[in-house]
Order: sequence, then C-alpha cells, then structure tokens
Amino acid sequence: MEFDRSKYWITTNNSARSGRPCGWFSAFARLVVLGIVIMFSGCERIDVHESPAYIWGKRGIDDGQFQTPRAIAIGPDQLLYIVDKLGRIQVFDQDGKFLRGWRTPATDLGKPCGLTFSHDRLLMVADTHYFRILFYTPTGELITERTIGGVNGRGPGEFGFVTDVVQDSRGNYYVSEYGDYDRIQKFSPTGEFLLEWGGHGEEPGEFLRPQSLAIDENDHLWVADAANHRIQVFDATGTEVKFVTSLGRHGVGAGEFRYPYSIWLAEGDVIYVLEHGNHRIQKLRRDGTSLGQFGRPGKGQGEFHQPWAFVIDEDQRVHLLDSYNHRVQRFPTSLIQESDGEIRGGR
Repeated sequence: MEFDRSKYWITTNNSARSGRPCGWFSAFARLVVLGIVIMFSGCERIDVHESPAYIWGKRGIDDGQFQTPRAIAIGPDQLLYIVDKLGRIQVFDQDGKFLRGWRTPATDLGKPCGLTFSHDRLLMVADTHYFRILFYTPTGELITERTIGGVNGRGPGEFGFVTDVVQDSRGNYYVSEYGDYDRIQKFSPTGEFLLEWGGHGEEPGEFLRPQSLAIDENDHLWVADAANHRIQVFDATGTEVKFVTSLGRHGVGAGEFRYPYSIWLAEGDVIYVLEHGNHRIQKLRRDGTSLGQFGRPGKGQGEFHQPWAFVIDEDQRVHLLDSYNHRVQRFPTSLIQESDGEIRGGR
C-alpha cells in the first residue's frame, strides 16, 4: 500500500505544501509511522493519526459524485443519504462508498433541499419547488399515499418553497417554507393540517427563509431563520404557538451568524449551527453561549465554500456538505474547540 503523507497530521502547513517533514519529525518518529503502515498494510485506508478532516467526493454526474450537494440525513442504518442539485438521492457508507441511488419524480422546476427520517424509518424529502413532502423507503421506493402537500398556495396544507420537515414525539409533522409567505405548518401523524404561524418579517415569530428544523426533548421546535441570521425556538405542542427564545444576530463573531442553514441538537445542552455565509460550524450552549467554531473559507481540509447541511453520527463525527466544493468533509466534533478569538468564518 502506498503511504500517503497527506492523511497524517504530522507536518506543519508549510511543510505539508512542500512535502518536507517537520523539524521534530525525527528518525524515531519515522520508524513509528513505518511500523503503523506495515501493521495496517493491505487496508484500504489507515485511520490511525488520520488528518482532522477526511474528504471525499468531487464534482460530477456519475455515481458517488456531486453537483452542489445541499441536504443530508443519517438513517437508522447509520448510512448517509445525500441529495444534490441534480435531484439525485445517493446513499453512502460513512467512508463515502456509494451504495445506491435514485432521482425524485420531477426536477425541471427545481431540486429538493431537505432530508429527514420519520419515526417509521422513511426518508422524508422536502421537494422544494414542487411544494410537497415526499416519503421514500431507504431503498428508494416512493410511498405516494404519504405525500404531504403538492399545491402552491397560502392556504392550509398548501406550500411555497418547502425547506425541511421534522416530527415531534407524538408523530406530528412540522414543515417550513419560504417565498411570498414564510411560515411553519403543523400536521397530524396522518397528515391533517393542524395550525400555522409565521409571516415574512424580522419580529419574533416571523421568518426570512426558515431553512432547517430540529425538535428537542420537550418537543420545542428550533428553526434556523437563515436570512434573519438567528435561531428561533417555539412551543407548538398546544393549540396556540408560544415563542420561547431567539439566539444569535448578524455577524462573524462567536455566537453570531451569517445565514445559518443547518442545526443539530446534541446532548448536554449543546447545539451545533452550520453557517452558509460564514463557511463554518459553531458549537453553542442552548442559551447562545459560544463553545467553539471550526472552518473558514477555502478549498483545503477544514475549509468550506458555502456549506448547506451536516449530520453527526454515533461516533460523534460531523459529516458536512461542503456544497460549493462539491464534496463531503468528515471530522470529529472535538475539533470544534473553544474560540481563540480568531474569526474563522466570513470574508
């Protein structure tokens, strides 16, 4: 097996570019690495001392390639489901091996931008420009009788451009949409309209492109209110919607956002926020206190170009759609360190 120096975090930035080892890389260290290589010879890839960001995928139209990937979900099988701007849903293992794929029914008007799994293990697709939520089995069979929406409009059960869908603990669906009327609609487990709230604006309870959703352990709904550069939280468990709180403001500093496009609620009062505009991911407490950030603009490892979405697997690894670099980057959540004062996002 050929030894690829780029997969190991044992060089400085300058030496990595030149291919020369760091000054501290002694003969003893060379022997240690050589031993690791020999021990793992025959393996496809060595994970020991892997560089911080493992990158896979490239721009293209073939299986395993991407044309601006912009939504990702991790299934109960721990596989990755990714949709790109060709309307293709592709399924991969966590190392980027292509397994299968299919296309949504129509793409002439536009492509999906949201993926989530339902409680009964169906892939829910926010078919954005066709004003509906589609349901698929993990192997790609479309369950037509489960479709929510399909009509463009402002009435109950009608949609503008849908962006995401999630379920609460009772099986109710929440669907976000933007366009002429930015709002959230709630549906019963059988798809019946229950209530709605929102509107185009900047006040609490109003939205400018609600891009993604998450449900916490109290069934509170978290909304990435992207063009308002904030996260809003609501209690919609009753017949009336209650505003709970809002996090963030427009900016490039710690705890500030530029177009938050994807959110992930983790254990321990933690939320992760991916920023399309700041080219980074932030870790925060749920009160908005910054716990760290990772990423900056660029094409290298740990550098992003307008990322759209991410998931976190059981091993606490982030799988991030580096969308306009047409690839996926994987790295441990431990890389999202406490802020050192450097602004890593924005330009």
